[in-house]
Formats: sequence, structure tokens, C-alpha cells
Amino acid sequence: MVAYLYGGLQVNIKAALIYIPMIYFIGVSLGLLMGFFGGAFDLVFQRVIEIFSTIPFLFVVIIFSSMLDSADRGLGMILGILILFGWMSMTYLMRTAAMKEKARDYVAAARVSGASTPRIIFSHILPNTVAILVTLVPFSVSGIIMSLTALDYLGFGLPSEYATWGTLLKDGLANFSKPWLVTSSFTALVTTLILVTFVGEAVRDAFDPKKFTTYK
Repeated sequence: MVAYLYGGLQVNIKAALIYIPMIYFIGVSLGLLMGFFGGAFDLVFQRVIEIFSTIPFLFVVIIFSSMLDSADRGLGMILGILILFGWMSMTYLMRTAAMKEKARDYVAAARVSGASTPRIIFSHILPNTVAILVTLVPFSVSGIIMSLTALDYLGFGLPSEYATWGTLLKDGLANFSKPWLVTSSFTALVTTLILVTFVGEAVRDAFDPKKFTTYK
């Protein structure tokens, strides 16, 4: 049981370290570009996001899992599908933040000083929206952990050679004579999510560039 808990923690940390940078790179970059340029560029990608948003990612995972043997389902395939649908949640937030920030005086000053468009977007606007990113990180980490646990519990996640909390939870619910299996996996899951949330709040308070700044 302890080995499953430790193995599940390793899988979740590895998945988060791959999943978070990928979805934030796509979502933040696209959101900033949509908000800064607007117009047809913004309109086209809004329609693309709306199309992707209507596709339930769980059905996609089930379809791919049913097409492959359990031995062929690896962490890369699961994360690839989750990344394909996971970047959209922050795109609209970054779009709104970019539209708001580009009207600030410091952006006009950067334009007058001759700063290029990429420098204005990624060196001026992006640092002033870091509070949004740091606030979203705990929820993204919680989301990937919950998604992997749910998929493993339903039998559409990682193969049996992976030690995951979803598998441990499934085995515990299938055998009520061993309640410590469910209790341990549930406790590990809840404790991890709570710790991630508290750490995210502390990091947000520490790195918020607008904490001591007031715009007029």
C-alpha cells in the first residue's frame, strides 16, 4: 500500500511537471497574442477554442484507450490528450488581461521608446499578469491529479504496471474488507490537493507585482 501511495505521488509529480509548462506555454502565448492584436486574429482563435471546448476530453480518452491495448497506453498518450484540451481555460483570462494592460501608460511608453511588439508582450505585459498565472497553477495541478485519478479509477488511464492512486482507490472500493486501501488513497489525494492550494496561495502573495502598486 505504501509503495502504491509513493508510486502514485511520483506519477502525479511527473505528470504535473510535463503538463503545467506545456498548457501554460500554449495558453499564455495564445491568450496574450489574441488580446494584444485583436481583430481577425482574435476572432479566428476564439472560434477554434469554442470548437475544442465542445469536445468532451473524457470521450476522446475512452476512444483512444479502447483502440489500444493496456500495455500500449502510457503516460505520454494520456498527457497528450489532456494537454490538447487543457490549455483553453487560461487563454480567455490572458486575453482579457492583455486587452486591459495594453491600454496602460507603460505600454505606450514602451512603444514610444521603440520597443518591439514581442518585447512589449513578453517583457512588459506578461510580468504584470503573473498574478493570474500563479493563481491558476494550484487549480491546474489539482486538475491534472484529479483527471489521472479518475481515469485510472474508471479503467481508461495508465496500465496496471503503474502504481496510481486511482487504481488503489478502485481496488479498495472493490474489496470493502480492506477499508484502509480507500482511506489511504483518499487521504493522500485530499492532503496533496490542500497542500498544493496553500503553496500556490503563498507563492501568489510573494510574487504578485501589483501587491504594492496602485494604478490610477
